[in-house]
Amino acid sequence: MQKFRRFLGQLAAGLLVAGLLAYSFWPRPLEVEVGQASRGPLCVTVDEDGKTRIKERYVVSAPLAGRLQRITLRAGDPVTAEQTLLAVIEPADPSLLDERSRAEAEARVKAAEATRKQATAKLERARVAHNLSLKELQRIHQMRVGRETTFQELEAAEHKERMAQEDVKTAQFALQIANFELDLARAALTRAQPRSPGDADSWRFEIRAPVSGRVLRVFQESSAIVAPGQQLLEVGDPGDLEVEVDVLSSDAVKIVPGAKVILDHWGGDEPLLGQVRLVEPSGFMKRSALGVEEQRVNVIIDFVDPPEKRRRLGDAYRVEARIVIWSADKVLKVPSGSLFRRGDAWAVFTVEEGRAQLRRVTVGRSNALETEITSGLQEGAVVILHPGDKIQPGSRVTRR
Repeated sequence: MQKFRRFLGQLAAGLLVAGLLAYSFWPRPLEVEVGQASRGPLCVTVDEDGKTRIKERYVVSAPLAGRLQRITLRAGDPVTAEQTLLAVIEPADPSLLDERSRAEAEARVKAAEATRKQATAKLERARVAHNLSLKELQRIHQMRVGRETTFQELEAAEHKERMAQEDVKTAQFALQIANFELDLARAALTRAQPRSPGDADSWRFEIRAPVSGRVLRVFQESSAIVAPGQQLLEVGDPGDLEVEVDVLSSDAVKIVPGAKVILDHWGGDEPLLGQVRLVEPSGFMKRSALGVEEQRVNVIIDFVDPPEKRRRLGDAYRVEARIVIWSADKVLKVPSGSLFRRGDAWAVFTVEEGRAQLRRVTVGRSNALETEITSGLQEGAVVILHPGDKIQPGSRVTRR
């Protein structure tokens, strides 16, 4: 009896050791990270760095030869159109000027008059185009109330009206500058005529601000002898900004005017909204950080948010732009990290009853984070993220 008990004890100990060994060597489920196939919005974007720039800037140049008095303005100083004194030039003695200099002054007046006529005609054309686009937008709005048109047509009409309004503003600025240039040319021609005795004080040539805004740069600060056309300073309105983004030419063909833009990492707490105004028709060569020559194209973006949201944003500030080239509201999508190539097709591993199952899928649009699934997967399916080589069809898995 005692021998039998000892045998049972040895048998139990042996079974326990065997069980422990079997448990230690038994294959355990692989820990994996999982995601889910779900329906929701998907947005495909072109992501590039860009910089802000002032839409309308003006470089003030010397209209005639003479001695420039020291410029006291500094970058950032506010200026008011036709009031703020920018620079003072003491013209050379007209008796020392030759006939060629006087002829050049007369030619500059005629050229300025022609420029003003062109600017006036462009402004009139821009106003006519804006009135036409405004009537078209009103017609689309009325049709939209009766559901006789699509939302995309309404967005296109709104974009066209907004661009026409921007063209009017640009033409108005051009006409304002043309008038300023004509006044300068006429004043310079007057200084090229012989002076009368006792009018030395009135002979000083004063240059006042052509537009309201701020001084952006001062090119010639100290007093010096200047020649006609020499740059003195640059002025503009820092509140009237746009964004310039250069993208690959292969991406530029996918971008259309009116496309929505999300501007991130500009320094504020929330992203800013923008809209593509222009994709420039010509590209340029640019060398990347890796030394690869790339063909790039400039994309010009207007801000949609009011200036109050970007009050601290200035000229030539860096922003990150995400230009929307495609979007949809109800798309079956999975995390992009769950997809991998299986032969010539895409595939995912799904988790079904604790085991990994291989599913071949057909993909559609994709961004850096999510990918559209057009077939091969059902909504709600649990997929494995970043599957490794250890995962095979039928492998036991558990969520990490």
